[in-house]
Amino acid sequence: MNLKVASLFSGLGGMDLGITGGFEYLGKNYPSNDIEISLAMDFDKATCQIYNENFNHQCLHKDVTKLNAEDIPPHDVLLGGFPCQSFSVLAQNPPRLGYKDDRGKLFFEMCRILKYHKPRFFVAENVKGLLSANKKKAFPLIIKEFENAGYSVKFKVLNSVNFGVPQKRERVFIVGFKYAKDFENFKFPEPIMTDNFVALNSVLDAEDTIAEKYYFTEKAVAGLKATKNFKLMNKGRAQDVNGPSNTVSAHLSKVSLNSTDPVLCLNDRYRMYTPREVARIQSFPERFKLTGSKTLNYKALGNAVSPVVMWHLTQELKKVISLHNTEND
Repeated sequence: MNLKVASLFSGLGGMDLGITGGFEYLGKNYPSNDIEISLAMDFDKATCQIYNENFNHQCLHKDVTKLNAEDIPPHDVLLGGFPCQSFSVLAQNPPRLGYKDDRGKLFFEMCRILKYHKPRFFVAENVKGLLSANKKKAFPLIIKEFENAGYSVKFKVLNSVNFGVPQKRERVFIVGFKYAKDFENFKFPEPIMTDNFVALNSVLDAEDTIAEKYYFTEKAVAGLKATKNFKLMNKGRAQDVNGPSNTVSAHLSKVSLNSTDPVLCLNDRYRMYTPREVARIQSFPERFKLTGSKTLNYKALGNAVSPVVMWHLTQELKKVISLHNTEND
């Protein structure tokens, strides 16, 4: 197959690992997809360093807004998970998509590169909240911009927990197609499990190996128990280790007993996840190296795409290509 991929906003490489394949997770093999990353880039230098510890190619530390489209190598697939917090809807006739700050520009950079290179596919990933952003007005305009770039578009919310990952993580995947036949033939991956989900305890370290810095102080716990939030805590944010975790986010480095991020209560002690546990919850293989500070790891992992989910989506893209090749024989 030997497809080539250009990856924008690569982060530590969850999307890239998923589309290339060739890794193991929880005893299951996710074979190589015979796909090559021709470009990977991210504006955060420390995150690029994590990426570069784990791939044979390099992730460039670069701002996409300063990248000339002609300098991007030829590619068949463009990947990108653009920020969604910064969109605005301009009150024009018809309404037009705008942005509140520089983060909002990144989506338009992706469209700029699509128009120049015209790859066969693109895949974008974002939080489920993108569908309801700006009172549900922004998403249709986002799709319209992709269509204006020359693509037919399909989108669907996929939940990591349905693909053998011990995390309830809903993300919207947007797939664009240059060719009508590819658009017609593509289907999003079906869940491989709808119950009996992979349990959180399958990816947790033994408690006697956890460093003291990951535990909340007795004072913090006593303060929580004195508030009306204590019962809520036990029902929600303190995770049931016999089921999947709630969504891990980039805020885990700032998690507290009053935050909405998941924590653990084991042996009557509250603690946060370790970075390695978060990597497993996100479906990164055990061999994936984490470098830099704990804060950096939490942020990069919380922003990442689950590699296993991306691998399953890639199998559907491969089916489309196989159908195309068969029809042309």
